[in-house]
Amino acid sequence: MTLSLPIDAEANKLLSTDPLALLIGMVLDQQIPLEKAFSSPWVLAQRLGHAPTAVELAEFEPEALVAIFATPPALHRFPKAMAARVQEVCRALVEEYDGEAVGLWSGAADGKELLKRVAALPGFGKQKSQIFVALLGKQYGVQPEGWREAAGGYGEAGSFKSVADIVDGESLGKVRAYKKEMKAAAKA
Repeated sequence: MTLSLPIDAEANKLLSTDPLALLIGMVLDQQIPLEKAFSSPWVLAQRLGHAPTAVELAEFEPEALVAIFATPPALHRFPKAMAARVQEVCRALVEEYDGEAVGLWSGAADGKELLKRVAALPGFGKQKSQIFVALLGKQYGVQPEGWREAAGGYGEAGSFKSVADIVDGESLGKVRAYKKEMKAAAKA
């Protein structure tokens, strides 16, 4: 699968070929624009001189990782908290999936199990988990039986509700409009 988010082509290439990069992008996708969140794995790889492994990040000296995240431009508006969160997720991958991000979804019997696995990650609540299941299904080709149902409204074909639905500028605009609508409805 080749992702086509509205970010640098090299960042899209990394997300498309490195499951850990995709997962890190999803971890970072909160309280910052999605372009920043999903570009940051590529920036992290550039700063390290290579695409990191889950084992490497799990074992990284915490303060050194924070320094890498905080170096301007910071990888996230909360570099300390998000460096720690990425490290926690990588530790979970090491403990549960032999350090392989693809292990998170490979072999999932169905969408329900996939959602359960994703939701077990640090920082992945129901909504983030459903969005990641939708992203895996719609753009990464990970489609165990029942994945759309497990992803809830984010799994619907033809919807424009999350990063899972973004393939170009037009779809990005539709997702942004949906999010704006939801925020307005929540305030009312």
